[in-house]
Amino acid sequence: MGDNIILIGMAGAGKSTIGVQLAKLRGMDFSDTDLLIQSAHEQTLQTILDEQGYQVLRQYEEDILSGLELKNTVIATGGSAVYSEKAMTHLSTLGLIVYLEVSFDEIVRRVKNVDTRGIACPPELTFEDIFNERKPLYERYADLAIDNNGQSLSIEMLNEKIEEQRVKKA
Repeated sequence: MGDNIILIGMAGAGKSTIGVQLAKLRGMDFSDTDLLIQSAHEQTLQTILDEQGYQVLRQYEEDILSGLELKNTVIATGGSAVYSEKAMTHLSTLGLIVYLEVSFDEIVRRVKNVDTRGIACPPELTFEDIFNERKPLYERYADLAIDNNGQSLSIEMLNEKIEEQRVKKA
């Protein structure tokens, strides 16, 4: 297993926000794969969705994730990363996969821009449908699940839990 920490979870789970703080605390680099997709394709995720559809966005995401070769990095993935077994298998070789688990009600409280956030899903699905579809996938791929509801999770506590899990896996 690599030395990276890979964060997975729904939009609004805190992957990017917590990822930056965790990287700073641990003296690691930080990478947000949504930004890598946008940079590679010179478009926002929402523009890709609007112009090319969710399947194209998911393919772009799989390509970026499957090609990552990072070291000593906290990686915040897009919420739909778990739809690609190929990408998740590759990520598992790069480091510890941490699922930031948040209830649906908390996600709704945090995410106000569902329609413009660039969420890769079929248009007929509701946000709750997406949540229910993804939750078992997050649980399947996670080496460690962390409850990130409310304001109770500190970066220090998260760091301790990650270290405990790394020791178990070593």
